[in-house]
Amino acid sequence: MNETIGISLIVIGLVFDFLGCLGLVRFPDVYTRLQASAKCVTLGTCGILFGLFLFKGFSATGMKALLCLAFILLTAPVSAHVLARGAYRSGVKPCKDTVIDQYGESINK
Repeated sequence: MNETIGISLIVIGLVFDFLGCLGLVRFPDVYTRLQASAKCVTLGTCGILFGLFLFKGFSATGMKALLCLAFILLTAPVSAHVLARGAYRSGVKPCKDTVIDQYGESINK
């Protein structure tokens, strides 16, 4: 039963990773690409790692997968936020189709 759930989580993670890579190619600016890559890593890679843990169990490989999962969950969203903030402060403009810029409005107040 755990192996079936593990394999399905691995497949779902691979789909998320593929869609995230597709978003990196298709999205117009840095900010939407960062959003796609952060979701890709957080949902896709963590799904793959949790599926691997369910597949392998409490072995050395499974525990390493859990450790990597925890590290990715803690660092991927924070690093995407820092990269987006740094890009904005360095002057990288959003695409021309951007409707609202709440961060720019909060800085200019």
